[in-house]
Amino acid sequence: MSDGTDPTLRFTTRVSDYVKFRPGYPVGVLDVLRNRMELALGKTVADIGCGTGIFSKFLLETGCTVIGVEPNAAMLSAAVEMLRGEKNFRAVAGKAEATTLADKSVELITAAQAFHWFDRPAFREECVRILRPGGYLALIWNDRKLEGSLFLEAYEKLLIDFGVDYMAVRHNNIDENELSRFFGPVEMDKATFPSEQSFDYDSLLGRLMSSSYAPQPGHANYAPTVAALRTLFDETNEDGQVRMEYETVVFFGQLKPAASTLFGR
Repeated sequence: MSDGTDPTLRFTTRVSDYVKFRPGYPVGVLDVLRNRMELALGKTVADIGCGTGIFSKFLLETGCTVIGVEPNAAMLSAAVEMLRGEKNFRAVAGKAEATTLADKSVELITAAQAFHWFDRPAFREECVRILRPGGYLALIWNDRKLEGSLFLEAYEKLLIDFGVDYMAVRHNNIDENELSRFFGPVEMDKATFPSEQSFDYDSLLGRLMSSSYAPQPGHANYAPTVAALRTLFDETNEDGQVRMEYETVVFFGQLKPAASTLFGR
């Protein structure tokens, strides 16, 4: 694949599909940010790995200031375009482990669909550096359901059969015990919300191609993947639509310097 092995480059050729076909987030996530993490007008959020700005745009609904930090130039450009005219948004070319933000400059750090790409010990150190005392970290995923309908189960099998490195990079390789250790010594909290998307065939193909592990044109698996997706859609659609269901998960807590080592450091 043209992405190579650098995770910051994996989405460069997928920006258009990412903007069009990735899901948003349930309003309950904002309620948790407001009520449990004190997010409000006048607060500053660092949205790390902000990608094309989907979650940054969501955060701006609270009236807060959002600093979108993203290492991929193509994705950051898309975020700037999406949020053009938003006076409370600032884009920063930086990595999760080296944001370039000032010490103790934000009240909240978010990472939506991104934490599994980070160097976790280095990211934790950076979070502690840029968070103001009492600040919070929230890790958010739209966790696609893997079973519960013929479509969901067949889609997961398609990814396992044809995805380039799907099993190695999917975010749920990180379990809750690891996340709890990351937040330690402060206890981690969790909130979940149902969400879903409906697709016709063309938008389903776009949703698949927005994923970094989906083979692209020129890869040996591309034609078989598209053929399998067409068959899957034809066999499982209802009135020309299939439904992708998610459990949107928010892991959050205050973050303080840890006395113990994390993830082998």
